[in-house]
Amino acid sequence: MNAQVSHPVATQPPVWFITGCSTGFGLALAKQAIERGYRTVMTARDPSRLEGFGATDNVLVLELDVTQPGQVAAALQAVEARFGGIDVLVNNAGIGYFAAIEEGEEAEVRRMFDVNVFGLTRMTQAVLPGMRRRRSGCIVNVASLGGLRAMPALGQYCATKFAVEGLSEALRQEVQPLGIRVMVVEPSGFRTDWAGRSAHESVHQIDDYMATAGHVRIQVRDSSGKQPGDPVRAAQAIVNAVASGKPPHHLLLGNNAFDGAMAKLDELRVAFTAGEAVARAADFPKVAA
Repeated sequence: MNAQVSHPVATQPPVWFITGCSTGFGLALAKQAIERGYRTVMTARDPSRLEGFGATDNVLVLELDVTQPGQVAAALQAVEARFGGIDVLVNNAGIGYFAAIEEGEEAEVRRMFDVNVFGLTRMTQAVLPGMRRRRSGCIVNVASLGGLRAMPALGQYCATKFAVEGLSEALRQEVQPLGIRVMVVEPSGFRTDWAGRSAHESVHQIDDYMATAGHVRIQVRDSSGKQPGDPVRAAQAIVNAVASGKPPHHLLLGNNAFDGAMAKLDELRVAFTAGEAVARAADFPKVAA
């Protein structure tokens, strides 16, 4: 009687679902995932811009506007049918907007929140049931250095990224006991289209803000295409962090991101320490036992 030989069970490559793949981080991430043999779902509002990527069995190209619930549901159904589920969600889709706070046009600001915050939330809510059932998964939320510190002309944009930071921190505490990981990515300036086609600016600009918001707006626009950050290296760092099995809660990307975040920590520590006595005095006095 021949002894039975035990063969290891083949493990399927993970399924990466990436929003906003037409340019920038999304495209670089998708290329990295494909190169590593991952099953990759590339999405864009205009999927014709991804023509040629869907020629292999491991790649699925889908139309997706994260502000449209019907498109989100259809995309999830397509992924379930093709791959059976999602292992990694990358909430990368996002837009920018340049305006001093007083200059900001409500319709533009709401549009940005719809994409950067509500779209990200909608995608997260859509994938969580499957991840909870499998007791595994990873959600990568692309925020910004602007989610840790704000600057003139980017106040409303930074507000969306501060929201992503807070949402991600709470989400991590909710889903970590269920085997689901959450990582928030905080890049500084990278050579993507964020400061170009992807960002609108206020139509009416106020002279009083030209030295602050106006200066930053011009500076950021002029830097488009010349930023120090390399999207390919950033994508490699993100994929490596997820593949490690223990992604950090925060992934700063770029020298300016690291320096800016550390400077913000120092500023907060100084400010909080200066106000410690006032903070502690605001509670009811402790009653002696």
